[in-house]
Amino acid sequence: MFGKKIRWPLALLLGAALGAGCQQQVKLDVQKELDYCQQQATRTLAEIPADTLMPRYIPADSAHWQYVGIRDWTSGFWPGELWELYAYTRDPKWKNAAKEYTAALKPVAYSKGFDHDLGFMLYTSFGRGYALTKDSSYKKVLLAAADSLVTLYNPRVGTILSWPSMVQHMNWPHNTIIDNMINLELLFWASRNGGGHRLYDIAVQHANTTMKNQFRPDYSNYHVVVYDTVTGKVLKRVTHQGLADSSMWARGQAWAIYGFTIVYRETKDSRFLDFAEKLAGIYLKRLPKDLIPYWDFDDPAIPDAPRDASAAAVTASALLELSTYAKDKDKQQYYFQGAVNMLRELSSPAYQSGRKNDAFLMHSTGNKPQNSEINVAINYADYYYLEALLRLDQLQKHQPLFERR
Repeated sequence: MFGKKIRWPLALLLGAALGAGCQQQVKLDVQKELDYCQQQATRTLAEIPADTLMPRYIPADSAHWQYVGIRDWTSGFWPGELWELYAYTRDPKWKNAAKEYTAALKPVAYSKGFDHDLGFMLYTSFGRGYALTKDSSYKKVLLAAADSLVTLYNPRVGTILSWPSMVQHMNWPHNTIIDNMINLELLFWASRNGGGHRLYDIAVQHANTTMKNQFRPDYSNYHVVVYDTVTGKVLKRVTHQGLADSSMWARGQAWAIYGFTIVYRETKDSRFLDFAEKLAGIYLKRLPKDLIPYWDFDDPAIPDAPRDASAAAVTASALLELSTYAKDKDKQQYYFQGAVNMLRELSSPAYQSGRKNDAFLMHSTGNKPQNSEINVAINYADYYYLEALLRLDQLQKHQPLFERR
């Protein structure tokens, strides 16, 4: 796809999105959008009833957050947002709030074999906090979380078990979901900070096995791969949150792009860069004109199917990082401008919550097959939207993307 230099990527820049020329008329003021995020987060902070509850989602017909406890897989995103706002503003208000909500998550790190989502829960919270404060107690929690996460690793399979609860519930002996790619960042960090090289090796092996088994020839992903625990062989490839086993679930593809970009960052192995670019290629090729995906690219109800702003936010953030690694200048511009155009659309009245509620973004889809969280505001959409805006701000200021880490 990206052999010789060609000009087709400019179609995305010049009018394939939002109709010819339309995106060029919409200005993205990053500082304005970051101020908007501060405003909305301030309102959320005033609303939360306790620092052991985390805002998760707001139904389309409501103005109020629905809350979850610390063991919910999304629990780290709210303290992560607070740390990101502190990184941007250096306002002690955000630091103090971030410390309170981060501290609540500490018990999760010491729950052995708890869940693959430890990276989502603790690297977004304690990880961001450690990068900004160098608090040694945060480092201790992160190393404990990494040790817990690798108890789910099966060397015969070469991946980390994602859902222990599904072993009996769905008869999935060793299941690995594409989301798990994001949790590898915790292992890479831990391997550099006293956890040992074994954690690095496990993260790389998980990525290699996933790359081999979890994608179709066109580089779209299978949500779940189920393995035999003894032989390591693939038993089946299925979906849990997508339309069908053979369809491309939008957020799953976003996790894949983001995850393999992380793996390239940490390993500098060109195989992972090439793979991340191929994953981005099929995603970008199949987007609707406004660049915000439907929840599943293969839903026959399109254009009346629900959108997923969270997938767009995750992908925008990933593409900004990917743009800094791409070797070809056309691809650098393609990924960068694609991310900017996605953020422009997410920053429009069509997707911003504004006075309707306290979230940043509307129109995300959590789990449509289970009729759960459809057309809602959701915390991980907000988190990755904020992260993407901060990354764009750093790139515009010619700052390194990962100085906070």
